[in-house]
Amino acid sequence: MIVLIGMPGCGKSTIGRLLSRRLGQDFGDSDQVIEQRLGCAIRSYFDVHGEEAFRDVEQAVLADLLGEGAVGVLATGGGAVLRPANREAMRRAAQVVYLRATPEEILRRVKHDTKRPLLQVANPLQKLRELYAVRDPLYREVAHMVVDAGHGTAASVVNLIGMQLEQAQWAGGGGMPPSHS
Repeated sequence: MIVLIGMPGCGKSTIGRLLSRRLGQDFGDSDQVIEQRLGCAIRSYFDVHGEEAFRDVEQAVLADLLGEGAVGVLATGGGAVLRPANREAMRRAAQVVYLRATPEEILRRVKHDTKRPLLQVANPLQKLRELYAVRDPLYREVAHMVVDAGHGTAASVVNLIGMQLEQAQWAGGGGMPPSHS
């Protein structure tokens, strides 16, 4: 299994879908699974119950997804690394790829996206910088591989990941689960 981590808006879902196609693996998005379980949008749950309650749900969903191994490529929420249990589970169960992008690069991508509760603030760039300062060291701690996702196209990032995975002998069956397509 390959798990994609990184800041909100760095491209985890887009790159994950493309990477799963390239590798012939099923794709999963932990945020989508969370919304299915909750029966509502993450933002709505976040607004009503708060971040800590959301992180509890996120941790349970990640544990299930990582334990099942039902997908070959999994995109996680940007804050999934905040809990030590999540970091440990990801590192143990998967090849973890950190899609690194700067706060400025991310803001260009997500400035009009109202589905990101942590960015619905007066100064989203400042908020992204604060999140990055806390999360970047955690992403690096858990990652087996760091890839620059701030420049180029999603396809070029997928190609870079694919080449690095092949070099690490994770593509083509070396540690990858069988395709469930």
